[in-house]
Amino acid sequence: MKIAIIGGGIGGLCAAVTLQKQGFSVQVYEASPTFQPVGAGIGIGSNALQALMEIGVGEEIFANGHALHQQVFLDTYGNTLNTIDLTVLKELYGQENITIHRADLHNIFLKALKPDTLHFNKKYISVEQNDNQVTVYFEDGTTVTANLLIAADGIHSSIRQQLLPGSVTRYAGYTCWRGITENNGRVDEYTSSEYWATQGRFGMAPMKNGLIYWFACINTTARNPQFQKLTAPEIGDIFDHLPKVVHNIITTTSLERILHHDLSDIKPLRQFVFGRVALLGDAAHATTPNMGQGAGQAIEDAIVLGNGFKQFEHVDKVLAFYEEKRVARTAKVIRLSRQIGEIAQIQSRLIASVRDFLFPFIPSKLLMRQLKFLFDVKLK
Repeated sequence: MKIAIIGGGIGGLCAAVTLQKQGFSVQVYEASPTFQPVGAGIGIGSNALQALMEIGVGEEIFANGHALHQQVFLDTYGNTLNTIDLTVLKELYGQENITIHRADLHNIFLKALKPDTLHFNKKYISVEQNDNQVTVYFEDGTTVTANLLIAADGIHSSIRQQLLPGSVTRYAGYTCWRGITENNGRVDEYTSSEYWATQGRFGMAPMKNGLIYWFACINTTARNPQFQKLTAPEIGDIFDHLPKVVHNIITTTSLERILHHDLSDIKPLRQFVFGRVALLGDAAHATTPNMGQGAGQAIEDAIVLGNGFKQFEHVDKVLAFYEEKRVARTAKVIRLSRQIGEIAQIQSRLIASVRDFLFPFIPSKLLMRQLKFLFDVKLK
């Protein structure tokens, strides 16, 4: 069994590590010329940590991460709207919710791969397949033949667009800046917070080694030139309606540590498998980041696919198992994350005032119950 993976991101590398540990011949092909330690902080939920423990990298990832004990939602003035106690997840499922730098997570997967697994400068062009094999064509004129192709080439997946030309990205309605800077006592050591305001939303979370990760979102049209290439002070001024700590965090972040993207997802797909081609991660179910589940769902994909090979001998049964476990679950994440974003990004002052009045009356246990499906995950 030869397995080719297109895309050297979190999902692709996690799948490679998982399948190599089961003895499969796996090669990963990445379009970029080299590995770049870019990215900001990301959240890894207890559901993903459960999965990572199974393939032997969970302990190292936890050691490089920072545990979160609560999630706090605040209004424009910093008044608490509601709180979610994340320590309950440790009690129920044995794992914490953590933050980690994307580059650190990426590096841990890279170190777990066998030598000469990852190949750079391999830009995908097209794929052909029959009942038993898949042939991939690259821009440099080379080809690769495998028994299974895993498409982990991200939200703009060329493979998905070849298989499903109608599956295009959907703009969520807001653009987002993300950054990492020193904490210096500005953020509680174990608390992730979000300010919800009609003029823009801001979130922040502690990370390992005295750092904090932050994001700032504002409603606007896609690719709005007004918000391209802003300086840190200019970004800070957009969010000066929030408590002073927000402006301070943004403006003390060096520009090279700030990323800017319009946020998008894809409409949930009805299938992830097309013959001997399987979509994985953002290529299959790109979601907005409002639940911090992008990386986690890609990791779950990889573990479930690996578990399928443990249970079934024939590839077709493995892939059927993978679809059964992943399609409906990830569709729910896409829909719920988009809904949370719409609620958090409300611009109408009247509607926002109603939201802010009602939200504190929702018991924290009820909020956690709405997310129970995320953590009570069945990977086998």
